[in-house]
Amino acid sequence: METQSAWTRQPSPYPRTFPARAAVTSGEQATIGKSLFIKGEITGSESLFVDGKVEGSINLAGNRVTIGRNGQVSANITAREIVVLGKVRGNVSATDRVDIRAEGSLNGDVSAARISIEDGAFFKGGIDIRKPEGKGGPAAVAAPVAAAEPPKAFQL
Repeated sequence: METQSAWTRQPSPYPRTFPARAAVTSGEQATIGKSLFIKGEITGSESLFVDGKVEGSINLAGNRVTIGRNGQVSANITAREIVVLGKVRGNVSATDRVDIRAEGSLNGDVSAARISIEDGAFFKGGIDIRKPEGKGGPAAVAAPVAAAEPPKAFQL
């Protein structure tokens, strides 16, 4: 029995609890730091934060791409959500939304279900607003018919 006392468990410097797997998946985000320069094609299945320079293309369908304040991107970007705080030169396509913040700059065409451009942001290009995926049911067909009716006069 003396051998058991020699094997006493020491407290671990690492925490014993781990976050749930779902929390890790939703929080996974790759980062391109401000001293990095990448030339080529970026694809994957996690969100991306760009604070450095990227030339080429970024294709992260179903994920979020954030261009940080120091980020300089010369690429076409495809993602679920695109947030621009730095400089982007290229076309962007989002299945959900494109958000150009006050300090952001986007020179290129935008294709998205929703777009937000804050005061002070720079944008030069075209905008194509698409209907959100999966919401093009009968209600979308009925709306143009109702809008086709002539406006009714109102009485004071």
